[in-house]
Amino acid sequence: MTPAEPSSARALLENSRSLIRSLQTAEGAYPASPTFSAYKGFCWFRDGAFIADGMSAAGDVASVDAFFSWCARVVRQYRDDIVSAVDGAAAGTPLPDARMLPARFTFDGGRDGGDEWWDFQLDGFGTWLWALDAHGARHGADLSPYADAVALTVDYLVSSWKRPCFDWWEEHDEQIHVSTLGCVGAGLEAASRMGVLDEGRAALAATTAATIRDYVLTHGAIDGHLVKWVGSTAVDASLTALIAPLGFIPADHPVARTTVEAVEAELAVDGGVHRFAADTFYGGGQWPLLSCFAGLARAALGDNEGAAAYLAWAMATATESLDLPEQVDRHLLAPERRQEWIDKWGEVATPLLWSHAMVLRLAKELER
Repeated sequence: MTPAEPSSARALLENSRSLIRSLQTAEGAYPASPTFSAYKGFCWFRDGAFIADGMSAAGDVASVDAFFSWCARVVRQYRDDIVSAVDGAAAGTPLPDARMLPARFTFDGGRDGGDEWWDFQLDGFGTWLWALDAHGARHGADLSPYADAVALTVDYLVSSWKRPCFDWWEEHDEQIHVSTLGCVGAGLEAASRMGVLDEGRAALAATTAATIRDYVLTHGAIDGHLVKWVGSTAVDASLTALIAPLGFIPADHPVARTTVEAVEAELAVDGGVHRFAADTFYGGGQWPLLSCFAGLARAALGDNEGAAAYLAWAMATATESLDLPEQVDRHLLAPERRQEWIDKWGEVATPLLWSHAMVLRLAKELER
């Protein structure tokens, strides 16, 4: 793809910021996509946290504060469920998956969207803690108003981090996913340094994060690189997020570079990155947001040229109206499977706010 001209790149970045601001709800939630049938009306903690990080990097402090206030309200809304999950885990009688917190919520914090979903995921609850801490460090924000919600989330994650659950893509709930562990570990580590937790809980968050990192490096890596789930040999593009922006695997750790190279070898084609090799969703296309994660990892490794190439590819997926899609169909892994998804849910989600936020985030990283 041809890199965007500077003027058109600026226009896309400006549109990304204004689009996210304009679609943020009165409650503070970031919709996943305003029109896509399966996403309309919902906010994911994971997607939303990465959207918030992109907006925070771009300087939209008020928007990000509103989102984190929404997260805290939702967590408080499910206080009793969290306490039940923590108590059940401590008693050796963990709650069934259906009673654990869902991955997505309606804008008013409801968990029932009227249809079944692949719901129990832990990644988003770690990611919101990480993004909150990053925002506070970036802008000097006072995080004390979130203290009770942070504490509840820490308790939930400490008690449940090793449970199998759905991954980023709402698949394989029977597995322990390395990207999920990275999100949880990064969130706990972030919570431990926020200065809003009591001493004992902060120490527990830090030691649990260290335990998770050791577990990931011991059980979640093969041939020197991270893998999709514990016991797998495959990679997943979400793994690059553990290197950057999450920083859970330090860029100078040998597994960081090897993981990026393994993801690129298996999943990257001409700057576009697939989710995983067996992907059939909408034919298994390339995702702009994953190219941005790969770009952030490349930047963390000191390869700004490689990072800029990923950004150029992602920006070049924009439509004439400057909307960024969830994925593009220029290099499908399973083209015969594309139409069934169009028949089920319509055309690919466009715009996808997460895509816009990741372009913002990588552009700001390269600018910095």
